[in-house]
Amino acid sequence: MRIPIGLFIANSFGWHAPFLWIALITALIILILFLKLKPITAHLALQKDHIPLRHLLNTVAKSHYRLGFFTTAMLSIGGFMMMPFGSAFAINNLKVTAYQLPLLFMVTGVSSLISMPLIGKMSSKGNKLTIFNVATVFSIIIINIYAHYSETPFWIVLITNVCMMVSIISRIIPAFILTSAIPEAQDRGAFMSINSSLQQMAGGFGAMVGGFIIFQKDKFSPLEHYDTLAMVASAIMLLTVYLVYRVTKIIY
Repeated sequence: MRIPIGLFIANSFGWHAPFLWIALITALIILILFLKLKPITAHLALQKDHIPLRHLLNTVAKSHYRLGFFTTAMLSIGGFMMMPFGSAFAINNLKVTAYQLPLLFMVTGVSSLISMPLIGKMSSKGNKLTIFNVATVFSIIIINIYAHYSETPFWIVLITNVCMMVSIISRIIPAFILTSAIPEAQDRGAFMSINSSLQQMAGGFGAMVGGFIIFQKDKFSPLEHYDTLAMVASAIMLLTVYLVYRVTKIIY
């Protein structure tokens, strides 16, 4: 939802307004965290390595932790390869108008807010691996259908985007629950820090790889090879099925 809100602020107050708004909100959050958030230090008593760098290196050295890191990286790469080009594809290929684009993002964002807690509850109570596998198959089908769209009625684009977002969330939530169960208590802080950083780097790497695949003659021309990008993302998604299966073997 942050994208349509940002577009609304930019259209109302100028392109620089969203950046000032982000800075203001960030400062407010930092102040609230400083005043209200209590330090979480109980796990430090369990650590054998009291030097932070050594503790991080020892965490990376464990092979089953590296499997969790690699799984997170592949999840992020597969998930982020197509996202940076979504707006350009919608406008130039699907002929979504500039006025329809904020609505597209808004509805997709609302669907995410509704589906995330539901999927989280399902993942907590049900078989996480099954949910992940079913969502992966559905994601592969829907992104390959979407990538082959040409000019398409807006309501079809809207429904397809919602289905894609829900399927992606249905993959990410159970996978992250499983990978977060890998580390032992004394390593959890280091593991989650590395995992979170790796997730961001892998997402950027996926977007970069997507940039090498996508071709556009000029900013008004349709994107080419978007279907190829969807197939590459699908192959990575299939790889994550095996990786998440390996993660479950470590946990259980």
